[in-house]
Amino acid sequence: MARLDKTKWRVVVQDESIFVYDVKVRKIWVVKGTKPVVLTTGSHQRTVVFGALADDGTQLFRQKTNGDAENFLPYLNELRRKYPFMVLFLDRATYHKKDGRVVAYLRKHKKTLRVRWFPPGFPEANPVEECWHQGKGSDSLSSFPESFEKFKESVSVYYRTKRFNLNLYNYLCH
Repeated sequence: MARLDKTKWRVVVQDESIFVYDVKVRKIWVVKGTKPVVLTTGSHQRTVVFGALADDGTQLFRQKTNGDAENFLPYLNELRRKYPFMVLFLDRATYHKKDGRVVAYLRKHKKTLRVRWFPPGFPEANPVEECWHQGKGSDSLSSFPESFEKFKESVSVYYRTKRFNLNLYNYLCH
C-alpha cells in the first residue's frame, strides 16, 4: 500500500454569505435640522458568495444565486480541483450536514476530502467570516450601484481581487 504524501494536504476553511442589493445606513452626517435622504432600492435582491481560504494563502470565492446544495456541490468540485487533498472546515448549514446529495458527495470523496465541523454558534472560529466583514465594510461595496447587475459585478470584483492575509490557525485554535 502506498503512503500518502502529507505535503499535498491543505487545510481549507469555507463559508458563504448573502449580499443584499439595498442600502443599510450605519452613520450619516446631515445639517442640523434637516432630514437625511437615504436612497434605497426596495428590491431586496440578493446574491450569495461562497468563499474558502487555504493554509497556503490561496483562496477561492464564487458568486452563486442561492446558498443551497444545488450551488454548493459545483463549488465543492471547484475546491477539489484546486485542493485535491484537503481537510475542509464547514459550518453546520442545513444543506452541508443534512442534504443527501452533499452527504453522499462527502462520503464518496472521503479519501481525499476530510470534513471537520465548526462548533455550533461560534462563527469567530471561521476566518472567512472576517472576509465577509471586511467586504461589507469596504467602500467599493458600500456605494450605491445603479443596478443589481452592477452590484453583483462589484461584489465579484472585490472578492476576485482582494487578498486576505489571515492566519487560519489563529482562528481555528481560538
